[in-house]
Amino acid sequence: EYKDQDTGSHIKRMSRSCAAVAHSMGLDENTVTAILHAAPMHDIGKIGIPDKILAKPGKLDPVEQEIMKLHTVIGAKILSGSDEEFIKLGGIISMSHHEKWDGSGYPNGLKGTAIPISGRIAAIADVFDALTSRRPYKEPFSLEKSLVIIKSWRGSYFDPEVVDAFMAIQDEILAIKKEYE
Repeated sequence: EYKDQDTGSHIKRMSRSCAAVAHSMGLDENTVTAILHAAPMHDIGKIGIPDKILAKPGKLDPVEQEIMKLHTVIGAKILSGSDEEFIKLGGIISMSHHEKWDGSGYPNGLKGTAIPISGRIAAIADVFDALTSRRPYKEPFSLEKSLVIIKSWRGSYFDPEVVDAFMAIQDEILAIKKEYE
């Protein structure tokens, strides 16, 4: 939040959206609550990424992209060693929220259900918020375009079940977005 005024709002939108999707998927209330409290840590590893990369106004070059990808591993390392379950879950989410259903994600190229459910849920919430928010490198997409993109990535980027749960509660997701703009 100190370096980026939208980070606090992003974290609130993202964590509440994760909890809403987890609930929509029928996960038990303890898991939903754990995801709500762990999801804000998904990008904690960005603390180890140089500011010139984080705030770059244009597209990252291939070397910068590889450095940026390290935030997943850095975050998991920061959160490792705790006995607190929600901190452990935060590490899992940090490490897995950029994995893709088809195996083309990072850092481990996990595929399908090998990706923890918390990471699969965090992926859709994070991407939706990124699509609909202003970033140093892009203007926000419309809600309509963002939802079309989410649907089009069903089965490739995202777990089809997670997309279905997300789409089933899109009014709730949009209310969360509005509340924390």
